[in-house]
Amino acid sequence: MLNQIAIMGRLTRDPELRHTQDQKPVCSFTIACDRDRQKENFQNVDFVDCVAWNNTAEMISKWFHKGSMIVVCGRLQIRDWSDKDGNKRKTAEIVCSSVYFGEPKRPEGHVGAKPFSEIGDEDGELPF
Repeated sequence: MLNQIAIMGRLTRDPELRHTQDQKPVCSFTIACDRDRQKENFQNVDFVDCVAWNNTAEMISKWFHKGSMIVVCGRLQIRDWSDKDGNKRKTAEIVCSSVYFGEPKRPEGHVGAKPFSEIGDEDGELPF
């Protein structure tokens, strides 16, 4: 059977890094992922909960923050739990196996792309 998922979107808040009782790092975060537009000037957004463990969790908490574009690959997990009133609940989340930067890192205060520089043509000959 196959349980594989990949999504790309922006973090809705800063990732939350915690540690289990045996000191395993675990990071929780939510991604806002746009759906295809169904109507003009109307866009649906899905908010997808994600969890990452160990080195991946630490990397996410160090390099990503609210608004960062992120690409997540992993498996979909449906988890049962009980709320404070004892009601049974279900949560769908992505358990991350790999994470990628969705956009290049920009220097602090830098806005926009770096302009291209012109290459000189000293002798007019092509190098090949």
